[in-house]
Amino acid sequence: MKVFMTILGVIMAIFGISCMCTPLITFLEAGYFLVILLLIYGIAAIIKAVAEKNYGLSFLLGILSVILGIVIMVVPGLKLMTDGMLIYIMAVWFVLQGIVGIFTSFKQKKLGTGMGWIWGLLLGIIGIVVGIYSFAHPLLLAFTFGILVGVYFIESGISMVAIALAAPKAEK
Repeated sequence: MKVFMTILGVIMAIFGISCMCTPLITFLEAGYFLVILLLIYGIAAIIKAVAEKNYGLSFLLGILSVILGIVIMVVPGLKLMTDGMLIYIMAVWFVLQGIVGIFTSFKQKKLGTGMGWIWGLLLGIIGIVVGIYSFAHPLLLAFTFGILVGVYFIESGISMVAIALAAPKAEK
């Protein structure tokens, strides 16, 4: 698990650098990423409901997700609107990831696994500040979306590597 987290952390940091080098393209393509997530979620929910023969709310949400994903992909104006909504979704995501990072760092501190928890705390605080700032200045977030996503991926990658290296070795 330690090697997997280290590799994933390095990959995230590399993707972060890529996003920072192409911030406008990152913002313009982010709507497609959201549409793909909608489609994957919808298809997975439908398959799960059919396999379990449970045609309740999750089945209905799966169908709606697939329909919404297809409609957004087909109607060009909706993709642009999705990009606009994505700005606020990203702001919420930054705040929530910051909160999770802070809680995780305090949990790591209680385990006494070294000083790596300080990075998690610092990066969590930065995530919350970036999220709050993004709510206050959404147009600025649109222009700097790729850079912010890149910075977040880089800091998450570094955090994952730090946690992986600070984790105690698993006993056989």
